[in-house]
Amino acid sequence: MKLISWNVNGMRAVLKKGFDDFFAQEAADVFCLQETKMQEGQAEVLTPGYTQYWNSADKKGYSGTAIFSKATPLSVDYDFGGVEHRTEGRVITLEYEEYYLVNAYTPNAQPELARIDYRMRWQDEFCAYLGELKQKKPVVICGDLNVARTPMDLKNPKPNEGKAGFSPQEREKMEELLATGFTDTFRMLYPDKVAYTWWSYRFNARANNAGWRIDYFLVSENIKNKVGDSLIYSDVMGSDHCPIGLMLNL
Repeated sequence: MKLISWNVNGMRAVLKKGFDDFFAQEAADVFCLQETKMQEGQAEVLTPGYTQYWNSADKKGYSGTAIFSKATPLSVDYDFGGVEHRTEGRVITLEYEEYYLVNAYTPNAQPELARIDYRMRWQDEFCAYLGELKQKKPVVICGDLNVARTPMDLKNPKPNEGKAGFSPQEREKMEELLATGFTDTFRMLYPDKVAYTWWSYRFNARANNAGWRIDYFLVSENIKNKVGDSLIYSDVMGSDHCPIGLMLNL
């Protein structure tokens, strides 16, 4: 089974930049998208053979997630927790027979960590939500989790210490989540490999490969031995993020 995750940084934009070609080429069982920046129906997104699930932000042109799935899930849930976490379209959960799939677009802490307090609340409640799911069946989490775990996961760690995406608070929350029983699939398989999933549009960052690894596939520990591969499609353009993939033998 192949799963793909991609922060497209605008679905309408990426449709003009080769999304359909990549979609057809990979023919994954499930495609999870983040930062769609659109309401369902604002663009013609053709995915024959897949059912589409959209979770759009109340604010137009902002945030948003989507999942395109070949198999029909047993259930579909959007967001989690109270009203505070239900306006930005950040999470979709599909329940399949053997596992839950959670597509997430974690809030950015923003420059000067202006939104760090909300980010911490969101992360705590998200972790609790995942814990509830994990008690029922295995869980796969994917998406833009907006944090580089270690200095290996970004090109320039020193000047970025304490900044959004590499603050001690965000990194600690990520490790807390993993400690509850989840595995970073890419790092499990490639403990010493340097690879990135996001590059700033500034300073020729992508041409210089000055990136960050902030997009992940995490799996609950009871299925980590079912992971066949964890992929980073660094050569796929169209967004400031590249797609990532998971081969899962369930």
